[in-house]
Amino acid sequence: MNDKMKATARAVRGAWSASTWIAGAWIAGGLLALPAAAQAQAAGIQADAQADAQANAQDAREKMATVEITGSAIRRVQAATTLPVQTVTRAEIEKAGVTTAAEILGRVSANVNGLTDGASINVGGDQRGFNSANLRGIGTSSTLVLLNGRRMANFASPGDDSGVDLNNIPAAALERVEVLLDGASALYGTDAIGGVINFITRKDFQGVELNVYGSKTREGGAGKRTASIGAGKGDLERDGYNVFAVADFQRTDALSTAQRRFIPGLQVEQRLGHLLSGYTSPANIRLTSAQRDRLQEIGFTISGKPITNRLINLAAPGCAAPANVYLPAGTGGVDACTYDYMGDTELYPKSEKASLLSRAVVKLGGGHQAYAELALSRARTDYVGSSARVTGYINYRKVPQLANTGLDQLDDDVPGELELRMRLNEAGRRTSSLTSEGVRLVAGLTGTLGGWDYDTALNHSVNTVKDKDTHGYVLYNELLAGIADGRINPFGPSGAAGRALIDSIQVNDDVRHARGTMDSFDVKFSRALMPMAGGDLALALGGEARREKNDFTPSALLLSDNINNDAAPEGGRATHDSRNVTAVYGELLLPFAKRWEAQLSGRYDHYQQVGGAASPKIGLSWRPSDALLLRGSAGRGFRAPSMTDLHRPTVYSSTATLPDPVYCATVENNYADCADNWDTRRYSNANLKPERSRQLSLGAVFAAGRHVNASLDYWNIKRTDLISEIGDDIILGNLAKYGDLVHRDEDGLIDYIELRKENRGAQLAKGLDLAVTVHGIDTAVGRFGGRLNGTYVLSSKIQNAPGDAFVSNLNHFVTDGVVQRWRHTLTFDWERGPASASLSNTWSSGYEDQNTAINIDDGSVVARNRVKSYSLWDLSGAYVFDPHLKLRVGVQNLFDRSPPYSNQAFYFLSGYDPSYTDPRGRRLYASATYTFR
Repeated sequence: MNDKMKATARAVRGAWSASTWIAGAWIAGGLLALPAAAQAQAAGIQADAQADAQANAQDAREKMATVEITGSAIRRVQAATTLPVQTVTRAEIEKAGVTTAAEILGRVSANVNGLTDGASINVGGDQRGFNSANLRGIGTSSTLVLLNGRRMANFASPGDDSGVDLNNIPAAALERVEVLLDGASALYGTDAIGGVINFITRKDFQGVELNVYGSKTREGGAGKRTASIGAGKGDLERDGYNVFAVADFQRTDALSTAQRRFIPGLQVEQRLGHLLSGYTSPANIRLTSAQRDRLQEIGFTISGKPITNRLINLAAPGCAAPANVYLPAGTGGVDACTYDYMGDTELYPKSEKASLLSRAVVKLGGGHQAYAELALSRARTDYVGSSARVTGYINYRKVPQLANTGLDQLDDDVPGELELRMRLNEAGRRTSSLTSEGVRLVAGLTGTLGGWDYDTALNHSVNTVKDKDTHGYVLYNELLAGIADGRINPFGPSGAAGRALIDSIQVNDDVRHARGTMDSFDVKFSRALMPMAGGDLALALGGEARREKNDFTPSALLLSDNINNDAAPEGGRATHDSRNVTAVYGELLLPFAKRWEAQLSGRYDHYQQVGGAASPKIGLSWRPSDALLLRGSAGRGFRAPSMTDLHRPTVYSSTATLPDPVYCATVENNYADCADNWDTRRYSNANLKPERSRQLSLGAVFAAGRHVNASLDYWNIKRTDLISEIGDDIILGNLAKYGDLVHRDEDGLIDYIELRKENRGAQLAKGLDLAVTVHGIDTAVGRFGGRLNGTYVLSSKIQNAPGDAFVSNLNHFVTDGVVQRWRHTLTFDWERGPASASLSNTWSSGYEDQNTAINIDDGSVVARNRVKSYSLWDLSGAYVFDPHLKLRVGVQNLFDRSPPYSNQAFYFLSGYDPSYTDPRGRRLYASATYTFR
């Protein structure tokens, strides 16, 4: 073993948490206890022999059944395959106490930086309500999500990411989830660069099943109630048909910052005061330089102290608690107030989800079947942020303390006008309602024709997104008029006329409406061609034709640019885009020797207006013994730009607080003067080329007797012609190369930074997937088992342009997120008769924080921080009272672990990273399932 391999091995060992060592000791103890118990009890030996005989008989039956495994179109005996597939069973989902597809994927170690409800907490944020998967952390757009092996319409609202909304997955109807951890699938689409997630629902069901679930958090808020009912009739073999439906309803309560004790413990005011807001109630006043100089000349004071800054508040230091605080080191500075929105917003949104899955199968005779599948879903998420932030204007004479200061004599743009930075508490907190609706209808035929197994179907899938401003957003021009004429008081409660005006200008409008449609026809054929030394040579052929269509319609009110805090996109207009996509593929399974098997596949995709490409793939497996399988694969991928990448309307946003090196050079690099939240404009690009990728995997699967199975797989992904924007921090850090993206005004100050989708540079990611399963360990106190699924990332980095150095986000928060070195899910199971229990742990390693936030009051950079590791333990127990009734109770986040402190400045929520942490704390849950057969 060379030095590099030794270093990697030491790093892998170092990544194990204490929980993993405990797991190893526990599993080893169970293995050692088994022979000891057998030697002590002769009767136990006989019982074990009987159990072995039963297991062998079951194994023989299983060997006769063939199934189709995610990643291959050829049916085969279900066993370890050439490509690594991780399966999450329905039993595992129930034991974890999770009820949504997003929660299920939160326990998949390879899923990193997916979009979540917590991360999308924002006011005016992009793609709120979108829950997504992100295998390997290389992008939501590079992870393919399927339902029963077929595509769904992507989340319709345009934004930086393109993918299936997990809210559209009917979680209550799931039988299992198969995660293909090898990318660029020739079967499903080579755009699956990170991998494929296949949600597989029940295929038939008889009887009636009722399930209710409820959870409650220890500190209140974020409670959940769910109810589902499933009903089915008909035995396919006996009656020639089966029809069933599963309906699911879920409601989750909102969680406010005021309901969590860990929020004050983050000490955001003390640590990250410069990330807070200078828009307060009573209003701060932003003086011009001339106004400040004038007030200093005449000896103007606030609470007896001369002013020093341009931002002042006449009430300071008596700011209106609790959200408005006097924080000299904060955004407001020594002469004004600072608004702590982390004391006045929500951490987790209120949501309501409903879904229905119905499936019918009918035997047609002659080995043919017809099937139809209908999936309906609706998820409404209510986002509540802080109250409205208003930039207003008022004549200085309307402010009694300043009325005699002569500010109208100064050479300002508007002499005597004061700029207000106010918080409109009287309008209430800004509230938006995001509704994502999914409709999917599949109708198809399957059977055998001329010796070929076939499956063909029509697939109609729709996603509709409605983004509605419901409260707290007001008409801006009318608001300014009310401030100017005195009806609205920026410094205290308004009178009846002001309150009436605010009520009359509240916005309640569907500001954005998007609809995405996918219609497709697919067909595949497979058959065994001839016997070979290791089995039958088998061939699969298939093709797909689909039409994708996206419509985005901003409301007339939004396009008028008259909604405070919800700006119209530049050149705002409705967009209507569509394209045709065709693909053909083939797969050849060659068991050319007794213990050797090759899998050759290829796919050709063609996207209208973009072009096409062929993507080959080869896999090889070898069984040197019955207990060991060695496998590997290599292939190429092709991801066409999404219609959002090509045609998204321009979006206005802003950066985190960043320094402008050009300006800094003129003020001796004083960040207090040359750092700011610079405006940005985010553009799509109709001239984008496809991304190309290449994938490589090498692995081994090992079985240690009847009780232990393990696998270790190495994966390596490279993307070129990467479709991305350059991070705003990267642009300002390398103006020699990217200065043309920074647009300046006539004074040389930044007007805006251009963030445009381009084919830029490359991305590299590689790592190891480890899976260990221990099952069926019988002892005197019951049967034990356990599972470990972990991902150890060796490298994760992006090159912004050919020739640039790669920038690593491995264990370091860069621009918009981090890829942790090690993540795992560990589970211990126990059962004895009708009772069972499960203990599980999810763990993410610590990492270097973003460490870039700047205090523009004094020019200091935030104190460096290393984010601590994050470990959550869950415990549940179940009891089967009779064949009809099963009860389960559990505790999630058993040790009430709070999110670790982070100084990241990318997300709206400050003090921690909401993309992977859970602010709900310890919560108890109970569920009951009653079945009629």
